[in-house]
Amino acid sequence: MGIKGLTKLLADNAPQSMKQETLESYVGREIAIDASLSIYQFLIAVGRNGTGMLTNEAGEVTSHLHGLFSRTIRLLEAGLKPVYVFDGKPPDLKRQELAKRSLKRSDATEDLAAAIESGDKEDIEKFSKRTVKVTKQHNDDCKLLLKLMGLPVVQAASEAEAECAALCKRGKVYAVSSEDMDTLTFGAPRFLRHLMGPTTKVPVVEYDIEKILTELNLNMDQFVDLCILCGCDYCPTIRGVGGKTALKLIRQHGSIESILENINRQRYPIPENWMYEEACHLFREPLVSSDDQQPDITWTGPDEEGLKKFLVEENGFNHYRVTKAIQKIEVSNKSSQIRLTSSKQVVSSPFLERKEAKCILGASELPIKSKVFSQGYLKPTNYGYEIEELAAILQKFLPQLSKSLSQSYSSQQGRRKGWE
Repeated sequence: MGIKGLTKLLADNAPQSMKQETLESYVGREIAIDASLSIYQFLIAVGRNGTGMLTNEAGEVTSHLHGLFSRTIRLLEAGLKPVYVFDGKPPDLKRQELAKRSLKRSDATEDLAAAIESGDKEDIEKFSKRTVKVTKQHNDDCKLLLKLMGLPVVQAASEAEAECAALCKRGKVYAVSSEDMDTLTFGAPRFLRHLMGPTTKVPVVEYDIEKILTELNLNMDQFVDLCILCGCDYCPTIRGVGGKTALKLIRQHGSIESILENINRQRYPIPENWMYEEACHLFREPLVSSDDQQPDITWTGPDEEGLKKFLVEENGFNHYRVTKAIQKIEVSNKSSQIRLTSSKQVVSSPFLERKEAKCILGASELPIKSKVFSQGYLKPTNYGYEIEELAAILQKFLPQLSKSLSQSYSSQQGRRKGWE
């Protein structure tokens, strides 16, 4: 569920904390992804036809594999480095919420049977989605697929959102991708929504926790209290208190404890045995893996033979499609290596400190005079400039460089040889 109404609350009260981005904005970035939530979305959306899902010859559901495979390929092609994080054991405080969800699935199963009997296609579609549950087998299938693709897989100690937030706070990843807003409540510095959406036409929305706190004029503890008042998975809410009222109360009193001392309990009845303190503790000090418990987050090449066996032979994927996808993974890995090489640490060179700086193009030893290099657009190394870096700079600054380049090279006898 996440945090009830938090999206609208932030849009209304902290609009500068969120911005729209494209996939290309995160080229080369490590992104922690809430795997279980993504799998659930694939199960209710990919290949669905009424009550049916994509299956293999044995009748086993494969919608989650199709969705994860295609969506991950899209991220890799865009230059991202996904890190999928899987849920561990849920906290005890979440049992009540999970019991509610189980009851809703049971009710939906009965409603689905009635819809099938009446032939109501719209209700069949609606109630069949409500019966979906991510199983251990679904998770195991996806973990195997990701490992065969050469991607890192992280098993959370408990909540995946909390584990993702911890990875981001430790600098292991750049941002966290999920649709659950409680990712922010766990303190993720950067939070991305819609990264795993079915189409790139819907922009990614990036939230910055520091900007959220600044615009709301709250500290992190107060933000956690605000989220609990709005409504979370761990405890019920105070009846009559929505997002707007919750923000007003937190700003006025500073904490839930102070609110409880001053609130009109007839107007806002407090839930019996309200376990808000336990909820606060789960958000502020969640159970996450320590650094020495986490495996190294590394990306390797795809296991071509293993992928074809698992996807084509065992799960009925199209052989041509899988072959092309493997090629895309390999290309993305090579591109990632080029970006890594191009972004290596550089050392300064005194001869470039002049206003009109000289640059050595690769091994051609042809000097380029241009202010571009002395203004920090391209930093020098002891080995000159890599051709990929120079090409990118030329493309961006070609109008202002063309005249300078022409003059610099016109007198060089080895110009043609250098460019060839």
